[in-house]
Amino acid sequence: MSWLFLTIFSYLLLAIVSLGDKFVVDKILKDSRVYVFIVGILSAIIFVIAPWFLQWPGLFLFLINIIAGALFIFALWTMYEALRLGEASRVVVVIGSIIPVFTIIFSLLFFKENFTISQWMGVVFLLIGMITMSFIVSRKKRWSIFLKRTLSIFSGGYNKRWIFFSILSAFIYSLFFITTKYAYNHQEFLSSFIWIRLGGLLVALLFLIDKDSRKIIFKSFKKKSLLKRANLIKKKEPNKLFIIFNQFLGSIAFLLQNYAVYLGPVAIINALQGVQYAFLLFLGIFLTIFFPKLLQEDISKKTLIKKTISIILVGIGLYFISI
Repeated sequence: MSWLFLTIFSYLLLAIVSLGDKFVVDKILKDSRVYVFIVGILSAIIFVIAPWFLQWPGLFLFLINIIAGALFIFALWTMYEALRLGEASRVVVVIGSIIPVFTIIFSLLFFKENFTISQWMGVVFLLIGMITMSFIVSRKKRWSIFLKRTLSIFSGGYNKRWIFFSILSAFIYSLFFITTKYAYNHQEFLSSFIWIRLGGLLVALLFLIDKDSRKIIFKSFKKKSLLKRANLIKKKEPNKLFIIFNQFLGSIAFLLQNYAVYLGPVAIINALQGVQYAFLLFLGIFLTIFFPKLLQEDISKKTLIKKTISIILVGIGLYFISI
């Protein structure tokens, strides 16, 4: 099978999963802690293969694995918070554009890696694309107001707090990728992967310690609560298996993407991630027009032009970083 087809199809699935995540935190669970808890529990399924592949790596690498798992859960948590507060098409693009920037910085600090001029050019394009996607500056507004709003994001005084959570999520994801890279370099892949999932499970279980979080989690699993939270068309009962299905779809997309990397050039495959953002844009427009009760995004002419420009900039940046 063509690696190009697998790559594009995997990015289509990832775009659908992102919209599914948005739907879950908006319509079904409402609280991102509940969704993170469920994802952490579902990740424990990998332990069925533990007797054949799990190896004790030593105390230091064990802690590295657990930290990586914890970082993954916190990255998900902040991403779901960003999705709850903002539009999926914007959140995913901002996170996807900033992760490579943070990753390069951490690689310089911890691995002393060298990067080419083209890769630094890619960083510039990614930053410009992220800023374009995050902010709208009207011709009637001054840049001083723009800067004031930007600073107010971090103090919670501006309604675009999704930007803060998106950047924070990208930061934590970058730490996660750096940590897992170190872990995989010093252990068998499947053994390390299982230990990392254990770390994620342990952190997810910590949500049960906090009284408020525990109450919200237990309440969300009640049938009446799910029906009340999912205020859908004709008030039909939402498919309670949707969350599991969405995570399963994400796993399939991950496997297809990695198989595409096995078959084809990794640089081009990474650069094609911009296709995922294009799919997000088109799917967001389609759902907003035809199924507004499921998803509502800003599809005004000005916003669509801005989103398109930022996706192109991010795509160029990913290409330069990958070559």
